[in-house]
Amino acid sequence: MLNIRLIRRRIRSIQSTLKITKAMEMIATTKMRRAQEQALAGRPYAEKIHQVIADLAAPYQGEDAIHPLLQRRTVGRIEVIHITADRGLCGGFNSNMNRATANFILRQTTPVSLITVGRKGRDFMLRYGYEIRAEFSGIGDRPSLVDTRPISRIVIDDYTEGFADQVFLAYTQFITTMIQRPRLELLVPVEPVAGEREYPVEYIYEPSLHVVLAELLPRYVEMQVYHAILESIASEQLARMVAMRNASDNAEELIQEFTLMYNKARQEMITKELLDISGGVEALA
Repeated sequence: MLNIRLIRRRIRSIQSTLKITKAMEMIATTKMRRAQEQALAGRPYAEKIHQVIADLAAPYQGEDAIHPLLQRRTVGRIEVIHITADRGLCGGFNSNMNRATANFILRQTTPVSLITVGRKGRDFMLRYGYEIRAEFSGIGDRPSLVDTRPISRIVIDDYTEGFADQVFLAYTQFITTMIQRPRLELLVPVEPVAGEREYPVEYIYEPSLHVVLAELLPRYVEMQVYHAILESIASEQLARMVAMRNASDNAEELIQEFTLMYNKARQEMITKELLDISGGVEALA
């Protein structure tokens, strides 16, 4: 016969877990909405600054570029900014991003160094022995541009000093509330926009084109890194919300199953006690 006390204890334990998952789902929903608003609000600016920089730099690409961040060199080392979460309990969010970056590294024929943003990505890369150039964690759910600027500074210094010949951004792109996709994109050198220029006219830049690009290119790198982190945070909170909702649904199903088992066990116990009483009465008679 099933142990009624053990079943009751198991039901209480699952009910406690259900309360936690429900609370985490509500918190993740609130954070996801704020992160989604930030990511969507910054997306037009990130896309436009990329178009402007690429349009201005299009005639000056290659080894003779007027700024180091525009120079294309023979690739001897690749650097990847690998963005994950600091915490788990968000489904396959971290594992999908780690797998995508690891597959990218395995396909390369040149050395790859990593700048990890988030503890989960750092732990994964350390476990498999990949080279980590720098690591960042504890950025939070609502970072500002100032919080992510040290990451951009390392990227700019590494590329201008020749430590890295290509820098890629690896992050999870927030597409819809149902779709988040790991993405790797080239950050530097800046690539020109494909197709014809939007405004095919010549401009005069003051004080000079070199000075304008020298001012805009670091801001472009900072903005792209910052926006990638915002996209990743929005995807993380959405993944956590979905994971906690699934956990709550599973907990409710388990409670129903154990409640049914508890009721059956009680019925068996009551039936056994009635049979014992009836047997005792018959014996006395």
